[in-house]
Amino acid sequence: MVLGKVKSLTISFDCLNDSNVPVYSSGDTVSGRVNLEVTGEIRVKSLKIHARGHAKVRWTESRNAGSNTAYTQNYTEEVEYFNHKDILIGHERDDDNSEEGLHIIHSGRHEYAFSFELPQTPLATSFEGRHGSVRYWVKAELHRPWLLPVKLKKEFTVFEHIDINTPSLLSPQAGTKEKTLCCWFCTSGPISLSAKIERKGYTPGESIQIFAEIENCSSRMVVPKAAIYQTQAFYAKGKMKEVKQLVANLRGESLSSGKTETWNGKQLKIPPVSPSILDCSIIRVEYSLMVGT
Repeated sequence: MVLGKVKSLTISFDCLNDSNVPVYSSGDTVSGRVNLEVTGEIRVKSLKIHARGHAKVRWTESRNAGSNTAYTQNYTEEVEYFNHKDILIGHERDDDNSEEGLHIIHSGRHEYAFSFELPQTPLATSFEGRHGSVRYWVKAELHRPWLLPVKLKKEFTVFEHIDINTPSLLSPQAGTKEKTLCCWFCTSGPISLSAKIERKGYTPGESIQIFAEIENCSSRMVVPKAAIYQTQAFYAKGKMKEVKQLVANLRGESLSSGKTETWNGKQLKIPPVSPSILDCSIIRVEYSLMVGT
């Protein structure tokens, strides 16, 4: 919102990386400037910033109350990671229109620096999901007597690194499965599959090498497949809402009856996806690899 002589109110961050995108982790100092441009002299009660980080979930479900009566049940939950306020100009009270203690800002461009430290405790990575989000932002508010405040909010990204070199994530993962196909009253032979990957932890852009053997003893043609799924889980009021979506997949060659196919490190590339979220009490994001037919 731009009112009167206030031409613009913007927020800029002092970026910590070469891409000029504000990305931070727990314990980092977030710094930047509130930029104010005015076309004439203005009187100001205060210029404030409010920084906040929080996770929030929300979804609705239809319920049957009997007698052809239905209602909607809302599920909401929120976790706050930090809440920081600071006054760059002026004083705390903005609820009166007193002419005392006003600050004069002259025509032109003005910069007001701010900084605050993120908590040392682990933070959830920024995330936008189907039924919830993790967001971090800074809001600037310019208060003047007898006028509505001018407000601006700008988000920044928090990225919590997961060390994929820990022993638990470096250990190989393997599985074996056998299934029998049925058609009406006729039973076909089994399909046997064993698969293995070199480790459990990966990063976007890497390729997962899949070692597998698929034996088709059924009477049908089958196609070996591998897929990466993202599972989003949201928690509120003792309930859980889950969303599962495909993020990458591959198909092998069609395998006729009695044939066997071997994958000696068949590669499935991980696309750009958001990191796993494992330390948030109301949002969890995980990835899984499925190999089958």
